Amino acid sequence: MERISWQQYFMAQSHLLAYRSTCDRLAVGATITRDNRIIAGGYNGSVSGGVHCIDEGCYVVDGHCVRTIHAEMNAILQCAKFGVATEGAEIYVTHFPCLQCCKAIIQSGINKVYYAKEYRNNPYAEELFEHAHVQTEKIELDETLLDMKGQEKLQFISELMNRLAEAGANKAEIKKWNDRAHDLFRA
Repeated sequence: MERISWQQYFMAQSHLLAYRSTCDRLAVGATITRDNRIIAGGYNGSVSGGVHCIDEGCYVVDGHCVRTIHAEMNAILQCAKFGVATEGAEIYVTHFPCLQCCKAIIQSGINKVYYAKEYRNNPYAEELFEHAHVQTEKIELDETLLDMKGQEKLQFISELMNRLAEAGANKAEIKKWNDRAHDLFRA
């Protein structure tokens, strides 16, 4: 097993946090780090004790769910609640931060934003990050790093395809299934 990089480790953590999201529209996770240590994490969801979108639907005003606190804000607020400094920290987010989260990130002193997916990137947010010297970098999560049996699965598929070929199965059909398996396991 190959050891994963810090960036992949923290991005994987953010994707894991997104599974806690209570928003029906988009699950987002955020991890704040400093010196390769996790100092906070957040996901998009309702205020503590409040109604969740997954229970009663999103409360949408002007195209935005106003019930949801964004993942980045939840992570920053967690630092504030427990007295953890964010100056000079980095944040790993599953999606590019919205304009409001961009401003909070800048004000909190976070100096680097790693994100896995583009999501309605606001040009003004990009401009604000640049003006504040907050670096942004797209780092997609390599999901194969999280699959401890990925190579075994590929080997199994390869053996299965060989047996199908030996049994006289259609070569085009075998290739189609083999290609799909490789796409699934990203070999």
